[in-house]
Amino acid sequence: MVGVVACGAVASIKALWETRIMKISREEEEQRKRRREGGASGRLCVGVWEDRAVLARLKQKLETEDGRLILRIQQEDWKSLPGCLVRLNQVQEWQIHRTGLQSIPPFISSFQNLLVLDLSRNSVTEIPKQIGQLTRLRELLLSYNRIQFVPEELSGCESLERLDLAMNRSLDTLPDQLSNLKKLQHLDLSMNDFCCVPDCVVGLPALQWLDMGGNRLQYLPDDIHRMEELHSLWLQRNQLEKLPGNIVRMQRLDTLVLSSNRLRDIPPLMEDMSNLRFVNFRDNPLTLDVTLPSRKTKNPEEEEEEEEEEEDRELFGREFMQMYIQEARKRAYAVLNVHRANS
Repeated sequence: MVGVVACGAVASIKALWETRIMKISREEEEQRKRRREGGASGRLCVGVWEDRAVLARLKQKLETEDGRLILRIQQEDWKSLPGCLVRLNQVQEWQIHRTGLQSIPPFISSFQNLLVLDLSRNSVTEIPKQIGQLTRLRELLLSYNRIQFVPEELSGCESLERLDLAMNRSLDTLPDQLSNLKKLQHLDLSMNDFCCVPDCVVGLPALQWLDMGGNRLQYLPDDIHRMEELHSLWLQRNQLEKLPGNIVRMQRLDTLVLSSNRLRDIPPLMEDMSNLRFVNFRDNPLTLDVTLPSRKTKNPEEEEEEEEEEEDRELFGREFMQMYIQEARKRAYAVLNVHRANS
């Protein structure tokens, strides 16, 4: 009987201790939970205050110019843009230069009032697809960055008038869809890695100014005359060896820069390009050696004016072009006459 009582007492004591242990465990777990929630709440509070501080700093960068609200940041360290920037989505222009910015945030699509996005001289590597939602954007300036790829969604920027992608070095293609940019007038693709003019560029109906200098262009498209509105074409420092015959059909072209290429001749029909007022063939291995005749002066004032005219003659090169074509024609006739005489 005594053994039975002892066993019952032990069982009761064991149950009592187990109950106490479970209670203590629950209390400890509740304390840990409160600490975790308190820590998260603390971190949340810290995050809120940080956002407020960053937003206040960004607001100091706002300026109003010509009735346009501009966010201007220069020569500061902003490798990324904070999400709280969305609260300033009434901004119409971004000017963020030399900040080390590495990416354009996807929330750029929230800035539906944006007219100008200027992120020149940063370290941006790609253009987000969301940028195509900015249907009011007029200027996209991304020169001196590290962009290697342009998304087809950019064609959604239906109001775009100016696109600057100069000096991205590795950029060598553009999507065909960009020909849908019906209002694009100014395109700068200089100092990249293009070996030909993209088809979409030739298909831009409103394009007036194109710079593809400093690439690896080896030829120009035969249908270059499709760029009917083009008046300025910059092709310096490429590898062009000849010009397509249809270039003479570009009736609006008034500026043509072809310096530092591999041209050996000038198409004779270019003589009829009456609107061409600025042309430069300097530093090409042209077959003929043509030198413009010097002009005599009478007094110091006239001499100074003459020096300016000579500089213009060399710079514009139109007179040189005409003399070259005339000299080439003369030599061709001379060769033909010799051939006839021998026959």
